[in-house]
Amino acid sequence: MLNETNAQCPVARALEVLGDRWALMILRDAFDGLRRFSEFQKNLGLAKNILASRLKLLVESGLLQLQPASDGSAYKEYVLTEKGRSVFPLVIALRQWGERFLFEAGEARSALLEQATGQAIAPLQVRTEDGRVLRPEDCQRRLVRHG
Repeated sequence: MLNETNAQCPVARALEVLGDRWALMILRDAFDGLRRFSEFQKNLGLAKNILASRLKLLVESGLLQLQPASDGSAYKEYVLTEKGRSVFPLVIALRQWGERFLFEAGEARSALLEQATGQAIAPLQVRTEDGRVLRPEDCQRRLVRHG
């Protein structure tokens, strides 16, 4: 539960849904095309009860939706919603940070490449609307009201 200060913070609210390791790993796998409970369970090696609770949270939060299996079987599939697909840059940012700081030279790791060309994905950068790169010290936090 968020306190009053954190309730105004978009990062704190996002972490209420995405702050669990397994939530992000499930979304990573969904981006890789996994859709069925059994596929997530096999790939993550996660206990079924924990997987079920995380999938339920992601569905309730609107990041995944349950729909009939695409092959016409009696199974249900978890499919990314637009809200879920919008988490993609966050997953890429975590991947790129991990690649940069958590692997030794020559250590094997997975790579994410553009499917059409096989080329590496450029490092993400925070930019102003006119394209200038921003650093943390170039930004300030301010309470605003939208809508």
